[in-house]
Amino acid sequence: MIVKQGRTPNIEPFDMSGVERSADGVLRYTGLPSSLVAMFRSAVTAQPDGEALVELGGQRVSYQQLWDRSSRVAGGLMANGVERGDRVAIHLANGNDWAYAFFGVQMAGAVVVPVNTRFSDAEVDYVITDSGAKYAFEPGVALPDGEPFVVDDLQPADLAAIFYTSGTTGFPKGAMTTHENFLSNCETCRRVIGVLDDIRLRNLISVPMFHVTGCNSQLLLTMYLGGTTVIMPAFDVQAFLAAIVDERVNMVTSVPAIYWLAMSQPNFTDFDVSGVRYLTYGGAPMAPEIIAKLRHYVPRARLGNGFGLTETSSVSTFLPDEYCDSHPETVGFAAPVVEVDLVEVDESTGVGELLIRGQNIVAGYWNKPEQTADTFVDHWLRTGDLARVDDDGFVQIVDRKKDMVNRGGENVYCVEVENALVQHPEIYEVAVMGVPDTMMGEKVGAVVVAAPGTHPDAAAIRAWAREQIADFKVPQYISFRDEPLPRNPGGKVLKAVLRKETEWGEQIR
Repeated sequence: MIVKQGRTPNIEPFDMSGVERSADGVLRYTGLPSSLVAMFRSAVTAQPDGEALVELGGQRVSYQQLWDRSSRVAGGLMANGVERGDRVAIHLANGNDWAYAFFGVQMAGAVVVPVNTRFSDAEVDYVITDSGAKYAFEPGVALPDGEPFVVDDLQPADLAAIFYTSGTTGFPKGAMTTHENFLSNCETCRRVIGVLDDIRLRNLISVPMFHVTGCNSQLLLTMYLGGTTVIMPAFDVQAFLAAIVDERVNMVTSVPAIYWLAMSQPNFTDFDVSGVRYLTYGGAPMAPEIIAKLRHYVPRARLGNGFGLTETSSVSTFLPDEYCDSHPETVGFAAPVVEVDLVEVDESTGVGELLIRGQNIVAGYWNKPEQTADTFVDHWLRTGDLARVDDDGFVQIVDRKKDMVNRGGENVYCVEVENALVQHPEIYEVAVMGVPDTMMGEKVGAVVVAAPGTHPDAAAIRAWAREQIADFKVPQYISFRDEPLPRNPGGKVLKAVLRKETEWGEQIR
């Protein structure tokens, strides 16, 4: 049993108006729409002719057109035997069709099951079978089309989607996401990013829409604010830069490596990206050098680092612009309806497992009562992330609980070492993990991808690292890799894959 009251930080950076604690002890926004369908209807009523979607290389769609097409998809689903509460899988690439499918399922009162397009056939079959999906949207198959149909009495606690985790270990688990979870994340994003009322968002989705970042914190956020979602069917860095200019994009979200890649293009200065007003990132810390470049090339943009999980419906903490330069190693503060705490704290380091409670926490795992009971305890989510939380409220993720390196009895937190190494000017990206050792049990190893145009030396990196972190944390093995680190769609490094692919060679003395 977990009995926590949350922490009261010294700094309160976000608007807390309209936030109340409900009878179950959870903080909640008041005044949210009752469902995603209600939110959608309000957006259409407010601006039926406003541009809702732009698929690069495809169609431009108004809010009224999006509503009409999605309601016909709902009618087509009903004609195919889909009933209220049934699960419907979306196994499609990014594009307008993905949005039609998503909103069509909501209008039918059914439950969306987004399917990772990078999953193997066995994993896809597992997701569809485990969810019990009655219908699946598949590539190359026309969307169902029927008489317009809309369920209007959906409630906040109704199940809206099941997002399967990316499956970095074992088969993925289905996170049961309610309408309230989705809508609370929309309001959280509005507040923590600091979107101004007089700016019409033009938000570029360059990440997969089957992931909570692309769906919850981009597609749905933009509709919540009545903006335009610009969709990239597949990522290409030149197309990414061109879209920012051609589509007058004012909000982008990606991982730090993508921003580095974009600014490293030989023709980067040919693209005027100064119109971007909101530039958010996640999945990894942002090196000070990249922050400085973004400040120079995108001077009007508010930066921000978001952290979250599938189980938190996307954003749970956020580092706002005012603190990106001074606290880049952190993921910021708890969102307005989120509380954080730690359990099993190591008194010598202040590190413990991060707990999160809030309106954004999903209802549990589909068909997995034991894992639900272990992970969701007394309204708190046990994240499996090891973290520190200081008195001001800054949250610093130092490792996954399962990834910590035990070096002869000394705990080495991989993310902490990665945060230090990524600041080296010749390191593009890095992953730290344990290397088996007969005497010590494990020693610290780092897989390094060099920054474009550089040729870093392993011994020099070790010497530099000794000035940043304690000696026992400095990698004794460094392996250089030409290819980008393997990542899941959420940007997390697939360390199980990396371990199989890495030859460590001799220990560096």
